[in-house]
Amino acid sequence: MSRLRSAGLPAFAVALVATVLTVQLAAGGSSFEPLPPADPCAPRVVISQADGIDGLTERLVLLGLDDAACTLHVSREALTLRLARPGPRTDAEIDALHAGLLAAVGRMAADGTLPPASDLVDDALAQADLNPLLTTAIQALPDSLVDAALKTDDVLTRAIDDLDLRVLLANLDDQRALDEQIQAAVTDAVLDSLTDRLLDLL
Repeated sequence: MSRLRSAGLPAFAVALVATVLTVQLAAGGSSFEPLPPADPCAPRVVISQADGIDGLTERLVLLGLDDAACTLHVSREALTLRLARPGPRTDAEIDALHAGLLAAVGRMAADGTLPPASDLVDDALAQADLNPLLTTAIQALPDSLVDAALKTDDVLTRAIDDLDLRVLLANLDDQRALDEQIQAAVTDAVLDSLTDRLLDLL
């Protein structure tokens, strides 16, 4: 089933690296002592700049990269640059990113920041290629029924497990596209999973 997708959001992690480098150069380089990168193993607040599914997947990707970087004993910024380079990805990198995204789901579920599935329905329908009758039927479902049948953490977990991260990362051609493409792919997978589960309710 084909879906219409929105564009990814700005690559915040890479922008952070660019900012640090700019400050170093402006300060003369040799005499400037740069701040160390944030410890990816230390919890940090990640605030989304968007709403709905886009905002949810933005947080998911940034938290997932943190967890993956912690596993690999590098900073999130270093991991972002490493994954954006051409060439094959190691099994360790793929496994760490997959596990990191799943851990991000668990963290958001634990801190209560996962929205109910009913809050994501309008976004899913707006970007799904469904005929109008099916769209109307899904919109008529009560929120209580949707939330009882669909758990957001389950939808996200299924979406992440369906992602082919090796293929996704192999197709990157610009380091600034890393966050955008991972986030777009996660968004696509979430939309597919959510829409398919909604159809099962009819």
